[in-house]
Amino acid sequence: MSSSTLRSDAAVGRDCSFSIHEARSMVADLFAPRASVYWVDFLATLAVGNVAFVLCRRVIELSSPVFYLAFVVQCLAFYRASLFIHELVHFRPEKFKAFRAAWNLLCGVPFLTPSFVYYTHFDHHRRAHYGTEHDGEYITLGQRSRWAIPFYLAQAFVIPLVVVFRFGILTPLAWISPPVRRFAIRHMSSLVMDPSYIRPAPTKRVMRIIRLQEALCFAYLATLAVLLATGRVPWTFVPHVYATAACIVMLNSIRTLGSHLWTGDGERMSFLDQLDDSANYPYRPWITELWGPLGLRYHALHHLFPTMPYHNMGQAHRRLMARLPADSPYRRTVRTTLCETLWELWRRPRPEDAKNRRSRDPHARSAGGWPRGITAAR
Repeated sequence: MSSSTLRSDAAVGRDCSFSIHEARSMVADLFAPRASVYWVDFLATLAVGNVAFVLCRRVIELSSPVFYLAFVVQCLAFYRASLFIHELVHFRPEKFKAFRAAWNLLCGVPFLTPSFVYYTHFDHHRRAHYGTEHDGEYITLGQRSRWAIPFYLAQAFVIPLVVVFRFGILTPLAWISPPVRRFAIRHMSSLVMDPSYIRPAPTKRVMRIIRLQEALCFAYLATLAVLLATGRVPWTFVPHVYATAACIVMLNSIRTLGSHLWTGDGERMSFLDQLDDSANYPYRPWITELWGPLGLRYHALHHLFPTMPYHNMGQAHRRLMARLPADSPYRRTVRTTLCETLWELWRRPRPEDAKNRRSRDPHARSAGGWPRGITAAR
């Protein structure tokens, strides 16, 4: 399928085709990841975050504006470091083993987001699963009430507490109770948008990884609890960490809202509809790189070529824009700003808008059942 010319079978009036094979040939030399880039970027980012964290904890007074500057820096740095999990999931298991282990020990375990919680990300890239109930990273926001958007964002304040419960309480219970184990794996072991998502049963190899990583997370929390109880770590550490985690989750949630247009209705989407539903933000890298680091601001390009390393995505996008024909569907993925996309999502007509309008004016209906001048949101 990846080498064929794909056409949208759902979009009316769309007459252009798109060849993945042709697009891939334009960027064929950009798929090799450079280990040195990953190591330097990750370690430097983590170092900046830790220095800023220490400044917040020990050096700067709470009333000082510099405290808040350091807090912002630590959140942005830890946010970038944590998003290397997205790169890890697209590596082949035999590749970058040392980097994978280092990331989990230095970031994944302390942040309670070990790499196994993101293995389900593959479902988001399966063309038969994208936007359906099998895709835990997609919610039909364009079909739901607008208030589903702030509700989704509000989860950022709950998720840090949920992960502490998952690894601090549920993990040891799962070791002795098979029903708890099944519940933990199915419902509380995936980094997804949809809280109703059910994770498929893992393979034996993945289950071994899960047991090891969750044991490390439990050991980390247990050690921290002892240090807090004995006064070795002050209790002010807890609200600081919670505020940091909530900010990171909120920032990632906002980025996620801008990564797609959320036009799906829960049914399977054609490849071109999936491409049209994704966004690239090539402009203003000085700001877009802060909220969409590691190539995530090129999300449509990532869906086109999921295994392309983040450090080559800017070059790949520029090359495609220069060489693809003027009517290429890829050009439709370019968005100007994140705020523009979020505002468009908020003000987009919903099916409920048409329903409410029909209830207020039952005589103003078209032959197809929709009020005159209103079309179904898609």
